[in-house]
Amino acid sequence: MLFAIRGSSSPPYERMLTVLAFALCYIHSGKAQTCTEGFTYDRRSRQCIDVDECRTVPDACRLDMRCVNQNGGYLCLPRTLYTQSYGRPGDPAYPEGPVYPEAPAYPDTSVGFSDPQFAPPPPGPVAPSYPIVSRTAPCILGYSLGGDGTCVDIDECEANTHQCNPTQVCFNTDGGYTCSCTEGYWLVSGQCQDIDECRYGYCQQLCANVPGSYSCSCNPGFLINPDSRTCSDIDECADEPCSHACFNTYGSYMCNCDEGFELGSDGTSCNDLDECSFSDFLCQHTCVNTPGSFSCICPPGYYVFEDGRSCEDVNECDTGNNTCTTAQVCFNFQGGYTCLDPLQCDPPYIEFGDNQCMCSAENPACRNKPFTVLHRHMDLSSGRSVPADIFQMQATTRYPGAFYIFQIKSGNEGREFYMRQTSNVSATLVLSRPIRGPREVVLELEMVTVNNVINFRGSSIIRLTIYVSEHPF
Repeated sequence: MLFAIRGSSSPPYERMLTVLAFALCYIHSGKAQTCTEGFTYDRRSRQCIDVDECRTVPDACRLDMRCVNQNGGYLCLPRTLYTQSYGRPGDPAYPEGPVYPEAPAYPDTSVGFSDPQFAPPPPGPVAPSYPIVSRTAPCILGYSLGGDGTCVDIDECEANTHQCNPTQVCFNTDGGYTCSCTEGYWLVSGQCQDIDECRYGYCQQLCANVPGSYSCSCNPGFLINPDSRTCSDIDECADEPCSHACFNTYGSYMCNCDEGFELGSDGTSCNDLDECSFSDFLCQHTCVNTPGSFSCICPPGYYVFEDGRSCEDVNECDTGNNTCTTAQVCFNFQGGYTCLDPLQCDPPYIEFGDNQCMCSAENPACRNKPFTVLHRHMDLSSGRSVPADIFQMQATTRYPGAFYIFQIKSGNEGREFYMRQTSNVSATLVLSRPIRGPREVVLELEMVTVNNVINFRGSSIIRLTIYVSEHPF
């Protein structure tokens, strides 16, 4: 801060300008110590000592002014002041000599401080100093004699007689004036320079420095608070920007879609997912896409199981949803049913028991014919994996010395089946090739009984009707 001391309106003091610079030495964080303007650091005493500007600064004062060194600065006084007799009353040391201006009280800044936390605070505004002339002068410097005979302060700022730098602002004081910088500026080398407030984190987010001030703003997704410095998050979800669900985040938001939908490229809309295109095995039969989901359907003769994907056969015979007459027998198979007519045995066979025709050995027409023909029915899924055991034959009566031969007598033109004997009295029908439906296959499975002891050979037939379903389930 610079203080200019004004002279009185008397002619000997019109050209007098006294500049006093106050400075305190401070401790700079780091290994070296620096003193402010007007002081220099003495390494021997480790203190900030005053600089004698009257000796070190060339032409510190104009030719008609005399330099007087001060602690932390200097004064420029008119030389005519030293030729006049302004003795101080009661001062024998200066009976006729010049009267020097009384120096203002300064803080002792010649002592250095080793610890920054104990350094004294920077000095506040200092009242202007001015030389006190002879008591016979009508008014001291900075005042003029008013019409009522009293001394009135001179407003150098209004009269434009101050010596402030063009970048500074003049403030009038009693008996003087001060030169200072406006808010947002600081004094650097005698010039008022703009303070970059953005360097000191005045704004929470974005800061723009402007001459003498600064302006705060916020990132997208935030709103400036009434203090014009801090920012608050904007709840974008309040405006319902999302098609489905919205989650507010710090500075933004996120959209989420319901199950069965996916987020669109715009980040807000939701598009239906075609789940049926993901896999061919999502449904056992047919997949139908629906908004946000899918459904499985089954062919006629089936219903959708509890899992919503697989198909189960509808037993039309149990539900009564069939067209069989009371004389017929309903036989259910995978995906359908059939109505079996009552058994009719072709002559010379006669009906004997359940679904069995017998040809009596006493009947000459039965010679070389199978002794019995047993009618059986079964169902088979289309495309069943192979090999697969699907039916079993076994002799019900054993004769001493007899052995049995099992074979497919007819109906295996495509060679999809073969017989595998599992014991002396049993065999298994094996599916050796995949068979596709819908199809009805009639196989005659023969069991030949051979007894060499009594020279006997006879056979029995199982007429097996296989209903192959249209679908593999």
